[in-house]
Amino acid sequence: MQTSFWQKEIVGGVKVGWLAAILGFYLFFYLSYAATLAFTQSGQDYTAKLSLLQILTSYFQTQGIDYALKFVLTIPLCVFYFRWIKKWQLSTKIILHFFTLVIYVFTWKKIFYVAMESIGKGHLQGASEAWDVYIPALFYCIQFSFFHAFEYYYQFQKQREVEFQLRQLSLQNELSALKAQLNPHFLYNVFNTISASVPPEQERTREMIADLADLFRYQLKASRTELVLLRDEIEFVEKYLDLEKARFGERLVVKTDIEQSILDEKIPSMILQPIVENCLKHGLASKIEGGEVSISIKKEGNVLKFDIRDTGVGEKDKSVLLSGEGIGLRNTQLRLEKLYNSTLIFSDNQPTGLVVSFEIAV
Repeated sequence: MQTSFWQKEIVGGVKVGWLAAILGFYLFFYLSYAATLAFTQSGQDYTAKLSLLQILTSYFQTQGIDYALKFVLTIPLCVFYFRWIKKWQLSTKIILHFFTLVIYVFTWKKIFYVAMESIGKGHLQGASEAWDVYIPALFYCIQFSFFHAFEYYYQFQKQREVEFQLRQLSLQNELSALKAQLNPHFLYNVFNTISASVPPEQERTREMIADLADLFRYQLKASRTELVLLRDEIEFVEKYLDLEKARFGERLVVKTDIEQSILDEKIPSMILQPIVENCLKHGLASKIEGGEVSISIKKEGNVLKFDIRDTGVGEKDKSVLLSGEGIGLRNTQLRLEKLYNSTLIFSDNQPTGLVVSFEIAV
């Protein structure tokens, strides 16, 4: 999916939208403070009151440094809470906030006092210093309450969008299954008829027709169930690749590395074929010399780790892989998100090509 301007990441992984939100938060309070002073200066004589511009100028060194420092200290905290520990429970984050609030307040207080003294400006002293603890702490609580509320709303909207897309995908799959069930035996009978008409000396053609019939039979089976045995999925992919070898010839090399002990594990049906098809269509098809497709599946604990790679032309902009015309990878991504809260991970193969990996819990 194409990344919007506000979702783009800059230094330290901070998103443009988050940076703008934090900056807007402090600009709002700074301008509100200056506007309040502009209408309360010099008693009740309105004509003697200072303009907003004069207030902004006269208080820039003190309040400007104050708000700018709070703004700078907020950024690493946002990176910590909304990037590094983004998936932690909210209750755990709230407990951590008690500690980071103390660090935030006293770091701000120390730096602000040093800054004020270095430019010859004063700061609160004695018992009045309590205000320089209370106000930053209040700002901290307000801003992070707002940020967490916004993050919850954003994730909720994102989840709704994913669920809507999955419902659409489910409907499309149901329609496809209905179409496939209209008369599947007619299709198989046609394949058998064609196979019987092929001369005996063209045995390879007979095998290809049988493999093609098996592909259609498996697709019909997969449309009726969500999970299949890994061995059945691998057999389906191998037959698909055998048919593609008839087109690529010696230009296509296939390698598999799959632990025999995991072949009876259950995985989503038709989860590998769209990825393998992408390797051939967008990776190897345009290379005159062809290349290699390798499939590796291993189990670590209760997690199956899939690794599909090719030696094709590769893809510099990985974001287009889920935003192109093809729906295979997008559908696979949606299914992984919904069923396992997992995702497709794209990386560069060496020396050339693409690696697609994902994990599912079993």
